[in-house]
Amino acid sequence: MSTYVYGIADADHTGLPEGMEGVGSPATTVRVVTGAGLAAVVGDAPEGLRPKRRDLLAHQNVLAEAGAAGTVLPMRFGSVAEDDAAVVAALEEHAEHYKERLSALQDRVEYNVKAQHDEEGVLRTVMADHDDLRELAARNRAAGGGSHEDKLRLGEAVARCVQQRESEDAEVVRAALAPHADAVNPGPESSGWIANLSFLVDRKTSEQLLQAVEELRQQLPHVVLTVNGPLPPYSFVEQTPSASSAAS
Repeated sequence: MSTYVYGIADADHTGLPEGMEGVGSPATTVRVVTGAGLAAVVGDAPEGLRPKRRDLLAHQNVLAEAGAAGTVLPMRFGSVAEDDAAVVAALEEHAEHYKERLSALQDRVEYNVKAQHDEEGVLRTVMADHDDLRELAARNRAAGGGSHEDKLRLGEAVARCVQQRESEDAEVVRAALAPHADAVNPGPESSGWIANLSFLVDRKTSEQLLQAVEELRQQLPHVVLTVNGPLPPYSFVEQTPSASSAAS
């Protein structure tokens, strides 16, 4: 049977969650395999595993339990090796890489911050900042709403300014939060967000990042900030060819 891989730690890591329930229905049991001074938290890989809520939470819970007592390199959901022997072989082959990453991520956690514009708020901000837009809007009102061309001209001008403001506000968010992190990685782009950033933060000083988020909320009331964390540092683990995705 193939082996599901949750994460990798030093072999002397205390409190690795052997025996707890992991992914699958019925849930598979978590175990630990070792090699080259490293330990991998694994379990049997269920057939037909898909990223359902229950299994995503189970994956995260195993990593949270493992990470509570020390640093763990989290593998992405769906990381599968051929069997336990293949996991051990990967630990031995990539031992130097894993040990370097464990050292770099010691006592570090990830916070993901997403930013989006409040539609009404950003329109008010853009109109307040641009005299020409207010003049166009005033002329349209004076003309009973203006012609179709007048309305189109105003709409296009507002859209350009909002788009420019998206880029500006995204950079303000990054510049304000980056000094409170060891590293920053952008997440996947989406039309719903003006910024999607993951921050690698020292667990002991993470409150500084959260305080900076609160200050940004006051500074940019037209920007909605969503914070998720602390998380295992998924975005800062350089994957190796030791595992493949089961989600196919």
